[in-house]
Amino acid sequence: SDDLNIRMNEGYGYQGESYPQEEDAASDATEGHDDEDQMYEGEYQGIPHPDEVKAAQRAARAKARQAQAGATELEELAEQYEDIMEDCGHGRFQWSLFIVLGLALMADGVECFVVGFVLPSAEKDMCLSNGEKGMLGLIVFLGMMVGAFIWGGMADKLGRRKCLIWALTINCVFAFLSSFAQGYGFFLFFRLISGIGIGGSVPIVYSYFSEFLQMDKRGEHLSWLCMFWMVGGIYASFTAWGIIPHYGWGFSMGTEFQFHSWRVFVLVCALPAITSLVGLMFMPESPRFLLENAKHDEAWMILKNVHDTNWRAKGQPEKVFQVTHIKAPKTQEDEFIEIQSATGTAMQRWAVRTLTLCKLVLKNVASLLGPELRLSTMFMAIIWFTMAFSYYGLGVWFPDMIKYLQQEEYESKVKVFHRERVERFHFNFSLENQIHREGEYINDKFINIQMKSVKFENSLFEDCYFEDIESTETIFENCTIRSTVFYNTDLYEERFIDCRLENTTFLHNKKGCHLDIDEENDVLIYLVSFLGSLAVLPGNIISALFMEKIGRVKIIGLSMLISAGCTFFLFLSFSQAAIIAWQCLFCGVSVAAWNGIEVITVELYPASKRATAFGVLNALCKLAAILGTSIFASFVGVTKVVPILLSCTALVCGGLVALKLPETREKILQ
Repeated sequence: SDDLNIRMNEGYGYQGESYPQEEDAASDATEGHDDEDQMYEGEYQGIPHPDEVKAAQRAARAKARQAQAGATELEELAEQYEDIMEDCGHGRFQWSLFIVLGLALMADGVECFVVGFVLPSAEKDMCLSNGEKGMLGLIVFLGMMVGAFIWGGMADKLGRRKCLIWALTINCVFAFLSSFAQGYGFFLFFRLISGIGIGGSVPIVYSYFSEFLQMDKRGEHLSWLCMFWMVGGIYASFTAWGIIPHYGWGFSMGTEFQFHSWRVFVLVCALPAITSLVGLMFMPESPRFLLENAKHDEAWMILKNVHDTNWRAKGQPEKVFQVTHIKAPKTQEDEFIEIQSATGTAMQRWAVRTLTLCKLVLKNVASLLGPELRLSTMFMAIIWFTMAFSYYGLGVWFPDMIKYLQQEEYESKVKVFHRERVERFHFNFSLENQIHREGEYINDKFINIQMKSVKFENSLFEDCYFEDIESTETIFENCTIRSTVFYNTDLYEERFIDCRLENTTFLHNKKGCHLDIDEENDVLIYLVSFLGSLAVLPGNIISALFMEKIGRVKIIGLSMLISAGCTFFLFLSFSQAAIIAWQCLFCGVSVAAWNGIEVITVELYPASKRATAFGVLNALCKLAAILGTSIFASFVGVTKVVPILLSCTALVCGGLVALKLPETREKILQ
């Protein structure tokens, strides 16, 4: 450590000023290698070697730095850090981190689908009303909104790796607890805290990974990272289809504790977060964060490890890490925390540190609206909001509209029985999609059957016997029921609307809510989500390959405008197949916009504000998701004009604003 400090105080940059080194001395990296063995295959075609191109770019940056006498310490750090990352190369270390952080992003994608998939089962297991179902759907986005804001701000002050570990730990613990929660209140609370945990995933993952990438690799590899969100959707759809319909996959302890297949699915959905958490234990903190916080020695050791790991994997273990000194500022904020943490009792120190941290986070958030960043922040806020409002709103509208069309088709096939008289008959077959009007049922038995979407209107039941009945959407309206027994049924008194019950007995009613097996085996909800997630793949690949060639701004603007066109053509969709096709096209195009938005968000903000800005914008995204899902869902079955016009208008506005953003393709990460 003493030798390192001596070397770091000797000068700025690399050993012996590495840029002009080529003529005077051979590097350790070239010892024992014949020049002819290293012949570059493009030499005879006049194509410059990639190393020569990078050297020229580096020399140009160094010349610009010298010409700019007023460059700040942070600007000098950004220039030097880019040079260091180029020397470290892109290899095994980045790919290992890519997998670990990708799993964290996958966990975020899974979280968005979990509640939607378990609701049909959970609503009957926990007897949920429509209002409670709606709240359960929104609570996840609410948790993720709060989590994005909190963890994004903390990651800029406490570290990317540390905050991501805490966020994923909270998500895993409370996801596990939610799978065992029997009551609605506990399940809602655990999913809220789980959402707060996973909310930190997106803002931290992109900030963390970008700080290990050199400029010419950044756009492409951040776009590849986005694919894990798609993988999360596919994983959730596939496991839901494979697990939830198997209602028997579980156990029960008496009548109070039930653990059915949908709870197994909730547990399985925590696996990506758990795997990522284990992988993070072997990953280092972002050296850029450490340098911003004046932790020179630790950052140097991490960068050396990245360099050595990559070059060993490329078969050049002799290549030496030449950095001797990294110029990094000492911040007053760290000194303040150090001074305060050295005084008082443990509780007082914790209180002071927490209060100080909150103040610093809020100060960082306020700085996003400062003179230098105000315009960028306003533009990005509009783009994030309009994109999320349309994407998540239509994400709910598509499957809900398909269900509505299915229900319309189902209701069109209803059988109507008028003034039938049935006496001394034993009903031992299920009744489905029927309406019975002004019927008379005398001395009949309904035993061990299912009733689905059955309605009795203005009918008479006299001396009848109902036993072992399971029903869905079955009601009795304006009926007269005399001397009838209901034994072990789920036909509760609220199913009888404006009915006259005379000498009628209800014995041993079924407790709780019971699953309709046919409804659970309907795989449409899983298929639609699976296809929507899979359709993202082509857009992801194209955007990743062209992110550096076309630029972030054009990709965002064009993708949002094309997505607006896709939504407009929904006016011509009148069938389930057409809606599914347009959903796939919309998802495939819009993912390119998402990739560009996430890349440019990372590049627009300096390291000290990067995760905070990403967290604030991602929180705004989740707010837009809450508004979009609520508004769009309310128009299902009413009109499709309003959702289509809203989404189309939002996407056009966002796309036009995106074209006003500065291009960051060849910008050094500040």
